[in-house]
Amino acid sequence: MKKAQKGDKVKVHFTGTLEDGTEFASSRQDAPVEFTIGEGALIPGFEEGTIGMAEGEQKTIQLEPTEAFGEKRPELVSKVPKNAIPDHIELSVGLQLQMNSQAGDPIQVTVTDVNEEEVTIDANPPLAGKPLTFDIELVELA
Repeated sequence: MKKAQKGDKVKVHFTGTLEDGTEFASSRQDAPVEFTIGEGALIPGFEEGTIGMAEGEQKTIQLEPTEAFGEKRPELVSKVPKNAIPDHIELSVGLQLQMNSQAGDPIQVTVTDVNEEEVTIDANPPLAGKPLTFDIELVELA
């Protein structure tokens, strides 16, 4: 039976959970996720976790932050004047906004604190710094 290896195109179903069991993503209600192992379309540890799997096989992998979205980077957290945010936006902790980087590229940020004068925003990926668990089923190996 053929086993998945780097360079193979695969289709997988997965469910991703945090340490406390909270589900953060799943493909089970949709079509399987299709990717070529080693091309970097998905987080490194996830792609590596499919290597050696056979069609129809299921397994659970646990990834440290360095194998997933990386460690939280303090330099990606900043404070902006509250009046720099358009008035029509109702600010609250957890709100996700799209802003432009200094280079003009769009970036996703999360509001982590709001006070009378400043808004703290975090440009780290929401899952940065968190260990992740994935239940993976290899649906198809091309």
